[in-house]
Amino acid sequence: MGNLLNLFYKEPPPPMVLVPPLFDFPPLAARIRMMESSYDMLFGKLALKCLFEDYYEEARHFSTRIMLKPMDDPNVDLIATVNGPLNHKPDENIVGNALFRWQRDVDDPNTFMDLFVSNSEPVLRMRSCVYYPGSGFGAFGTFPLLTNKKRVNSEDYGVMGLRYGSENLSVGATLLPFAYKSPRTAWLVSRMGRLTAGVQYIPTIEKDGADYKDLKNWSCAIGYGLGSSSPLSPSFNFCLELACSSQLIASFYQHVVVQRRVKNPFEDGVVGITNYIDFGFELQTRVDKAESANTGQDSTFQIAASWQANKNFLFKGKVGPLSSSIALAFKSWWKPSFTFGLSAVRDRRTATTGFGFGLRVEDLREARYQRADPNYVMLTPTKEHLAEGILWKTGQRPMLQSDVDFGNFDGLPKELRPIEKIL
Repeated sequence: MGNLLNLFYKEPPPPMVLVPPLFDFPPLAARIRMMESSYDMLFGKLALKCLFEDYYEEARHFSTRIMLKPMDDPNVDLIATVNGPLNHKPDENIVGNALFRWQRDVDDPNTFMDLFVSNSEPVLRMRSCVYYPGSGFGAFGTFPLLTNKKRVNSEDYGVMGLRYGSENLSVGATLLPFAYKSPRTAWLVSRMGRLTAGVQYIPTIEKDGADYKDLKNWSCAIGYGLGSSSPLSPSFNFCLELACSSQLIASFYQHVVVQRRVKNPFEDGVVGITNYIDFGFELQTRVDKAESANTGQDSTFQIAASWQANKNFLFKGKVGPLSSSIALAFKSWWKPSFTFGLSAVRDRRTATTGFGFGLRVEDLREARYQRADPNYVMLTPTKEHLAEGILWKTGQRPMLQSDVDFGNFDGLPKELRPIEKIL
């Protein structure tokens, strides 16, 4: 009799939590990070740049971006952008760019080559980067092939660079191959537990002799960070930087992962959804008061926050002494996906408000909702619930909070894994 009842009675699935993909993770800037100074990518700088700039369109301007990848060859992709004013003016042009990229491995963006074409400067540019994870050494270069203007500076002929990177150390330099000068840039960054410290050399003041002795060509920073770069892990980063021996920059960035309860009438057992909340603050102030003549520009700050409510809606806002902005983005995860953004900018100097629009079409990511076990929400989990969660829908193991806490991201899609730990 009991076996007969089991045929008609089906136990409800255990409570589960939806985990949406991030709108843009990893960020596109991370694809060329092996060509950039680690000093400019660490200390929360990449995360703060995305928080302060992404989806904030310039007032009374529009931007479109199309990112496509062929089905038969996932190692190549194309990104095309068109930006311009909503009301065309004689002194403002519509800028169009296209970037064709090839990378050696779909899951390894550190070895690649791309071609950039534009109706601005330069017209045609080639970049290439090779990195060997086994030894930690890499080489890269940027070469303008065609340009509208006459080549005057050494940089107009190209830039080459060498680097070494490991989990705890990054050192590198960029050189001008057609100029007998000191390095164009040089950096050294080291990580010791939760502390990260680094120095960078950029010869902004050129003069006869060894300009590396001038402290204005040097910058140094120290940062304290918690958590990983995975969207599923809360993280915090605080940084103090002395830039060019003249400007003190203090910043912090925090990524918060929270769950809120939901009632989904279309899916049984879904009791919650994961939200991503980001905060950022940056303060810049001059420390060489004796040489600063304009006191109005001595200090500035900006603060921003973003909230991703689900996989479709993103809300952002930022405030500064001269302007404030808000942005709303809607993303449809079709194939290809479409993202529409609307932003409003309030300029306090002119007491005017302007709107900007953005449209993105993307076929690079295949992100989707994931499911987490009951430990992922504010429930009282039991061993029975945990066992049901693992056995529910054979072959689909839900992500477990314990795996995320211990840094085990192997079972997750790459959109939810942290960026590689190479400095």
